[in-house]
Amino acid sequence: MMRRLTILFLILLTTMLTIVSCANIGSPDGGRYDEEPPVVIGASPADKAVNVKSQKISIFFNEFVKLANANEKVVISPPQLEVANVRAAGKKIKITLFDSLQSDITYTVDFSDAIEDNNEGNPMGFYTYSFSTGPVIDTMEMSGHVIAAENLEPVKGMLVGLYRADSTYDDSLFRIKSFVRVSRTNGSGQFTIKGIAPGKYRIFALNDGDGNYRFSQKSEAIAFDTTIYIPSSRPDLRMDTCWRDSIYYDSIRVVPYTHYFPDNIVLRSFLEGKQDLHLLKTERPEPDWFRLYFTAPVDTLPIIRGLNFNDSCLVLEASEKNDTLTYWITDTAFTHSTDSLEIEMRSQDTDTLGNLTWRTDTFMLVARKGWAKISEERQKNIDDWNKNREKRAKKSKTPLPPEENPYEHEYLDLKIMPSGALDPNKNVVIRVDEPISSIDSSRIHLYMVRDSNFYEEPFLVLPTLHDAKSYTVYAEWQPEYKYSLTVDSAAIVGIMGTTNKKKKSEVRVCKLDEYGTLIVNLIVPDTCMMVQLLNSSDKVMTQQRASASGVAEFYFLKPDNYYMRCFADKNGNGIWDVGEFDNNLQPEQVFYFPKPMNVRAGWDVEQEWDVYGIPVMEQKPQALIKQKADKKKTPRERNKEREEEKKKKK
Repeated sequence: MMRRLTILFLILLTTMLTIVSCANIGSPDGGRYDEEPPVVIGASPADKAVNVKSQKISIFFNEFVKLANANEKVVISPPQLEVANVRAAGKKIKITLFDSLQSDITYTVDFSDAIEDNNEGNPMGFYTYSFSTGPVIDTMEMSGHVIAAENLEPVKGMLVGLYRADSTYDDSLFRIKSFVRVSRTNGSGQFTIKGIAPGKYRIFALNDGDGNYRFSQKSEAIAFDTTIYIPSSRPDLRMDTCWRDSIYYDSIRVVPYTHYFPDNIVLRSFLEGKQDLHLLKTERPEPDWFRLYFTAPVDTLPIIRGLNFNDSCLVLEASEKNDTLTYWITDTAFTHSTDSLEIEMRSQDTDTLGNLTWRTDTFMLVARKGWAKISEERQKNIDDWNKNREKRAKKSKTPLPPEENPYEHEYLDLKIMPSGALDPNKNVVIRVDEPISSIDSSRIHLYMVRDSNFYEEPFLVLPTLHDAKSYTVYAEWQPEYKYSLTVDSAAIVGIMGTTNKKKKSEVRVCKLDEYGTLIVNLIVPDTCMMVQLLNSSDKVMTQQRASASGVAEFYFLKPDNYYMRCFADKNGNGIWDVGEFDNNLQPEQVFYFPKPMNVRAGWDVEQEWDVYGIPVMEQKPQALIKQKADKKKTPRERNKEREEEKKKKK
């Protein structure tokens, strides 16, 4: 019996030791952590093998491995229409290709930096496996960057592909056939296409929405280049630094390598302007209006027919780009009695062939909060206000002055902007919370305040462009003076018949010495440049068209750091325009000045700018780049961390 218990105890002890050992496989107690990256020890078929027929590949390593972000980082070329199965399995990576192998072509599986050891996550570094179905391995490479055409921002995760520019090439290939070779951009917008055969090529970039490796949807961002590229290579040398630690290095050695060309391709990506037109969504937050959202600007307005109301009561408020349409229902008798709105809408819609056709939809819109609920809440506010006034009257030793219950009457919410300081080159804006039906300028008064006296000033009140809810007050605003603007009650009538309460506002026109001036002299052969000043968020603050001599002048600038961007406004419409692939039209070219301009109060700054003299990848200031580079993977220095922790404990 004792012998059996002893044997059982030894078995349990051995099992526990095994469990503890497995739990600390990366670093047994007191041992060193594994900081070595995994190493490839073989492959089947062998790396760079020729005349391969197998669609199953195994790559063997000296330790257990895993794949990090494989879907994002692993790229197989030629591209596979049926997604390949790439997975880690113990000490190997298995790849199964489901597309039939093409004859006499090199296949590459670019893992980027996705391969790591399984225990400590030590990165292997950048690795590419290749084989050929013919007798030759193709080794040429082409590299470059993809940036957004509008703002030179690096574009991450975009496919970059090649077509052979031989006698069979046609631009339509980009729409009907998958790429011959393909790569994907990293966080810096950088790409490298590998395994290229000698020859001539055209290059394209594609944000592939449907995974068919060709430009098949208008919603896919693209970039194209009419240049014909011929890949080449030459022996070259580079300097490698041998580091002792994170601060000090031991030596710099010269390493020979093969330099592949071209290596500086720049593709500018854009989304074509003529997007498919569809009704995106509808909403009716309040009983008095509803809103239609479209996927693209509406050239021909929809025809709205009321099924349970008279549609002649509708008043349209359109957004600047005409892609958001708000309809106000001026028949208050209807909205106060009925919550549901039944509509038949006939509007233009893009069909499956990409053509605009007329489509009829019928839908019902119910206000999120019905008029009964609104009336109930309003009456409660009236009652609460009256009760509160009664309480205040009882506590007051003197009679309260007459007050209007603010909830008994509905008024337009009127704002006068700006409130306070006004730039000498700007104007005052009067804005309300519903589209304006009429405005009585005789009930608006503008005075200049000088030596405590009020002097009436002439002015004009005109509708604000692209804003049905506001009017702009134009006047000769004199620097350093104060102005008083009064809008009498009922000066403004909204489309719902609501009027405003009396409103008074004072503005001070700033002194001239509170501003700086920036003069930009463009050294550029084009005479169609639009120069923009940007803030630290890459947003346009103001813009000016350069003169025929290339001069853009910016006055009344508040002291600040400004960034500069310009674009070649070829059609003179004052806005940046995208390209169009079918017409071989590139987007209007954009340039950045590589550093901020410091504008100080009372100072004039003059700056020359050779827009073509700065390489495009060196133009956009780092402070403005939102898409940051991928973080470089390095082994964790856990042994060093342990030693430092031991020193602290001592």
